[in-house]
Amino acid sequence: MTDRLGMTLHAVSVRRGDKWVLRDLNLAFEPGERWALIGDNGAGKTQLLKLLAGDVWPTPTGRERRTYRIGRRPVDLIEAKTRMVYLGAELQDKYSRYGWDLVLHDLIATGLHHSDLLLAPISVLQHRKIHAMLRACGLERLAQRRFSTLSYGQKRLALLARGLVQAPDWLLLDEFYNGLDTQFRERIDRVLEAARGAGRSWIVAAHRAGDVPRGTRGLIEMSAGRVVSVHARGLDALARLSAPPKSRPAPRRALRRAAARVRRAAAQPPLIRIDAAALYVDYRPVIQGLNWELRAGEHWAISGANGAGKTSFLKLLYGDLTPALGGRIERAGYPAGTPIAAWKRQVGYVSPELQTDYAIEVSVADLVASGRHASIGLNETPSAQDRLHARRWLKFFRLSSLARRRPRELSYGQLRRALFARAMAAQPRILLLDEPLTGLDPRQRAAVRGLLERLMRRRVTLVIAVHHAEDLPRGMTHGLRLCRRRALPADPYSAN
Repeated sequence: MTDRLGMTLHAVSVRRGDKWVLRDLNLAFEPGERWALIGDNGAGKTQLLKLLAGDVWPTPTGRERRTYRIGRRPVDLIEAKTRMVYLGAELQDKYSRYGWDLVLHDLIATGLHHSDLLLAPISVLQHRKIHAMLRACGLERLAQRRFSTLSYGQKRLALLARGLVQAPDWLLLDEFYNGLDTQFRERIDRVLEAARGAGRSWIVAAHRAGDVPRGTRGLIEMSAGRVVSVHARGLDALARLSAPPKSRPAPRRALRRAAARVRRAAAQPPLIRIDAAALYVDYRPVIQGLNWELRAGEHWAISGANGAGKTSFLKLLYGDLTPALGGRIERAGYPAGTPIAAWKRQVGYVSPELQTDYAIEVSVADLVASGRHASIGLNETPSAQDRLHARRWLKFFRLSSLARRRPRELSYGQLRRALFARAMAAQPRILLLDEPLTGLDPRQRAAVRGLLERLMRRRVTLVIAVHHAEDLPRGMTHGLRLCRRRALPADPYSAN
């Protein structure tokens, strides 16, 4: 391992605006090590990964040192960056945000060129490396598919292939398993197992034990920008993340009330009715023959593998997609011809794609206030009522101190909470939630589940797409599983 990269931080701090996001870090990472970072949202995990990757600079204090070496030979950041790969949902969002829609073969080639876009011809040797990596990751048949047409899991695996083709010494994985179904988690586990066998090291930030790759040995726990503890053999410490969620059995009275609500809902006219709908995205069929109704008081859990169409289904309900010719969707109180914005103002919506859209220069306070207008950003100065509701939900989600920041200055979990606050500021009748607890720490996941249960009692109707059944609140009444372009009834607490 003497020809591989080592990294050291001494008295390193990072300041964002008036807040220290990292404080006095003293850490050393040796070749061959594999570490997990844990801690609450905002603990500094993402900032630490970006600091190591050279994407964030230490704030000058006169004591700080960030050094890299190969064996005993010091190397500068430029050389060190060629030996590291930072991977996370933020990188995946970047391709969507800028419209970089390369075919998969060329996307992986950019890894060899250490560039975002393909700026030079691909040599014969590079072609061989690319095809070997496609084969190793099980992506050969997708080589000529454009990145935008891939499923969520395929995109994540493609970015891993792009990183590994560089033969890096270190993989810096930021919540890399977020939003992935069991099949893609297992595929990525196998790819990382091979990378470990080839001598690759990694540091991975995670909130769930299942999101820590096999072969990880050390654990670093962070809180408020500081290192709380370091365990060189941290498997026992991971038990806190792997412990199953506390059982929350519903009392018999609650079950009887829930059953009564379902019976009452069945007698109500539908809020949404879909007849004989076929849904296409980028000219590719996603769902066909869809007949479905949603009534007030019903709460639906949507399940299915990556690429099954869960996100597209929610976008159809929200109004961002429409059925193909011959299908029909009806929304109660909003006859054909009504501007879709009028419907959206009563619907709260949270999704990873919305998180991508909010890489714009607005404050977090304005982001939350925009939920009252169902807009991305604000077209006019928010009213006093807009600001009142924004402050209320910022406080609830413990984001008041971040109100003046920009979305890109938040951690992934903090931005997800901000989008939840945005959805709640609209005082919605219906909540459409796509993997809503992704990126949240255990405490925040529990708080959001509790909020959803209270909203259900207040007759807010929920439609939630998840991969983890434990992310669902108590009281879900119906389940729908998307599989092979069909929508099938399912147990509301089944997931994949």
